[in-house]
Amino acid sequence: MSDSLGTNLKLLCSHYRSIAEVCRKLGLNRAQFNRYLAGQSRPTVHNLKRICDFFGVEAHELALPADAFARLVGARGNDQQTVAAGDPLLELFAPLREHASSLSRYCGYYFEYSNCMSVPGQVLLSLVHLREDRGSYVFERQERQERARGGTAEDWVRCRYLGAAFYLQDRLFLIDYESLTGNEMSQTILIPSFKSRITRLNGLKTGVSSGDRRTPACTRVVWQYLGAEINRVNAYRQVMLYPPDDPRIDDDIRQRLSGAQLRDGLFEIE
Repeated sequence: MSDSLGTNLKLLCSHYRSIAEVCRKLGLNRAQFNRYLAGQSRPTVHNLKRICDFFGVEAHELALPADAFARLVGARGNDQQTVAAGDPLLELFAPLREHASSLSRYCGYYFEYSNCMSVPGQVLLSLVHLREDRGSYVFERQERQERARGGTAEDWVRCRYLGAAFYLQDRLFLIDYESLTGNEMSQTILIPSFKSRITRLNGLKTGVSSGDRRTPACTRVVWQYLGAEINRVNAYRQVMLYPPDDPRIDDDIRQRLSGAQLRDGLFEIE
């Protein structure tokens, strides 16, 4: 790593509000990061990868002379601005990023409980990961449903949703699409938590049934916070359909999902 590391890092940090914000998003110790900036220390291989991934640069680029790196970053920024300026979808959602910082406290993993749209009368448990990515908030939602009880791994239907999250006027808005088949989109609106510790969030989700009719439907939804880091394998094993009276669904979740609802827990839009 060249002697330009500190200067190049300072340039990258200048695109953020403060060094403290960068350290917080990176999860690095502020004193240690200051030593990187001052050229008194070099990042470990692990920390260097985290820094590069966060800023969207390569390790060899970070080692360039300061003037060459500044030209590189400037050119890359201009390219991104040109792409954004020419994309009507990005332009449309750009103003919503002004409120993005309000979502930072909600980042982490959640179990999502909902009344299943494709198998009425069943509770669907999904795994959601909400995270910050270069100033935007994105999430991934994993679902799976067993075609037949006691089936093999091939008998499970798996879905992977990718989406974006926004915070507007004390509500969390999330929109996603099914990335494996590209045949479905859904929207979730959650009521935020005003407590110091997030536990469960209530809301509604709209989408379509995966059956032949693809009926538009709406269901109550509950997000249960699991933590910033979890054992993903153990969590994913719990992702499946449950009968409403299953003892693994506690009374509080059951009551939140029941509410005022129409047929089999779904609000259907004809």
